Amino acid sequence: MNMPDVTVLEDVQNTPDKRRRTIDKVGVKSLKYPVFYQTHDESPIRVVADFSMYVSLPHHLKGTHLSRFIELLERPDTVFSIHTMPQFMNDLLSLLDAEHAFVSLEFPFFMHKTAPVSGAKSMMDYTLTLMAEQTETYNLSVKLEIPVTSLCPCSKKISSYGAHNQRSMVTVTVKLTQPIEIEDLIRLIEKQASSQLYGLLKRQDEKFVTEYAYNNPKFVEDLIRDVADVIEAIPAVNRFMVECENFESIHNHSAYAFIDAM
Repeated sequence: MNMPDVTVLEDVQNTPDKRRRTIDKVGVKSLKYPVFYQTHDESPIRVVADFSMYVSLPHHLKGTHLSRFIELLERPDTVFSIHTMPQFMNDLLSLLDAEHAFVSLEFPFFMHKTAPVSGAKSMMDYTLTLMAEQTETYNLSVKLEIPVTSLCPCSKKISSYGAHNQRSMVTVTVKLTQPIEIEDLIRLIEKQASSQLYGLLKRQDEKFVTEYAYNNPKFVEDLIRDVADVIEAIPAVNRFMVECENFESIHNHSAYAFIDAM
């Protein structure tokens, strides 16, 4: 009977490095992995997130243990949320025996929406990115990509009837001092647009959103300023960036605006 080989394999990553150069970030990038995400009003749901996970590496070590990043994601009790990110970062530091850790995860975020007149229910998708950094202190930033409708005030003003409108993408990045609910932030930003988008609309809903947008025209400059104003008023937000792109319906280019308050 052959006995299993119990030879201890050398841990090459943990050997000394003579170059003595510290590495700021080393780890895994663009890792797609299924994990659980917890919203404040629902049970954890399975999402496929795009991860980048890094730690610092001291000058005296040759390498880090890349497999441990995956091991952490495979823990059966791992559930991501705004509230659980601090513990995940602490676990990453402990498992990798590191002083600095950096994690970002991006995934489609779905939210229930109700049509404004018919009450028809559907799902609306957004793109959510959580970006955490843990050193002696903990920092968390949230990035959201939120599609909305914008209607041109100039087009409305100069036309005998009608006005051109288009889908717009509002991209918001906020640095938080305390947890917030993602759904609340999305709703707040959507209210600043000429009109919101919905997954399902009946005829009476289409009439409503068309007329609502017509009565609420906004340039890209109006949209980004209104979004910046409401974000700045959130107590949990320390710093922020806002980016707006209008995919113009009568031009072969986009209208764009950016505010950096980071």
